[in-house]
Amino acid sequence: MIAIEDVSKRYADGTVAVDRLSLQIPDHSITVLVGPSGCGKTTTLRMINRMIEPSSGTIRVDGEDIRNRPVNSLRRSMGYVIQNAGLFQHRTILDNIATVPRLLGWSKQKARERAAELMERVGLDPAMARRYPYQLSGGQQQRVGVARALAADPPILLMDEPFSAVDPVVRRGLQEELLRIQGELGKAIVFVTHDMDEAITVGDRIAVLRTGGKLAQFAAPDEILSSPADSFVERFLGADRGIRGLSFLSTEGLELDRSRVFPVGSDRQEIAGRDPEGAPVLVTDADGKPLGWADPGTWDAEVATLEPYGETFEVGRDSLRVALDRAVLSPTGLAVAVDATGRVLGIAGQETIAAAIRSDRRRRAADAGQDTSPAKALR
Repeated sequence: MIAIEDVSKRYADGTVAVDRLSLQIPDHSITVLVGPSGCGKTTTLRMINRMIEPSSGTIRVDGEDIRNRPVNSLRRSMGYVIQNAGLFQHRTILDNIATVPRLLGWSKQKARERAAELMERVGLDPAMARRYPYQLSGGQQQRVGVARALAADPPILLMDEPFSAVDPVVRRGLQEELLRIQGELGKAIVFVTHDMDEAITVGDRIAVLRTGGKLAQFAAPDEILSSPADSFVERFLGADRGIRGLSFLSTEGLELDRSRVFPVGSDRQEIAGRDPEGAPVLVTDADGKPLGWADPGTWDAEVATLEPYGETFEVGRDSLRVALDRAVLSPTGLAVAVDATGRVLGIAGQETIAAAIRSDRRRRAADAGQDTSPAKALR
């Protein structure tokens, strides 16, 4: 547990970077610091490992005031990942990762064995061990940075906008990798970002800071999205916070239509009888996996010209936000639902997904004791 107790940072020119901040950061979770430029996110992070000393207040780790520990010892007990990885350009990837264990007195062999183990854990090819940072892509370098921070198995991991310098596709992959590693290791992670979508993706709890380092709200992502503390938080979340909130609604139990799903080789008359209006049908292969959309009027069991079915969503694993995105981007306006093996479970249109959203909203309101009747809506 990291306890930040009434901590402030004031500079000689009068600038207040952090103003009486108090946070309880639990073990085995990811706490994200988010907010506009100048809100004290990075300053707060650096005060935890004493790269910056607080002007007032106390920071404790497992009940101990961090000022009671030697600075070098404190920093080596915490992993630290920064933007652009901050790797040593003259060292190989293996020796970059082995840096902290070597500083702690590990033998070269033991440190390198640990580094090789971590390369595999963060998804790096062992063949990269003897390469240098300039020979790696940005995303690969960030993985090296994460591996280096984990090398001495610290209980705390500090991450300062670690993925902001890579493209969106690589960034998403790194976020997923971080969540996988956290699921295995269960560190206390403090993660700084300016990107609310990233905060929602990786965070168990989010601290929204105002300019000047004042805490605006500290809560789980779904609570912040559904109940922003004030107008500042609401503006910072943006106009699409309702869509973001769908990330926390499960597709488990979503009503799916199987009446328009047919295996390749099905009889045209059977299809026409099932759907006399001639709406597009989804064709699957013999294993039940999607092949594409077909027009029943021109259906040819053997040589069908199929429209791409787009991206699928996995029921139970993916959220309603993903399902809605798939439906919007589908050429038919219908999203294809699959199980973990990729077999089609059914299809869902935008209206079906909207009905699921309304149902969840009514359930939440009922749990909170609110009246959601149509009559109230008209009053």
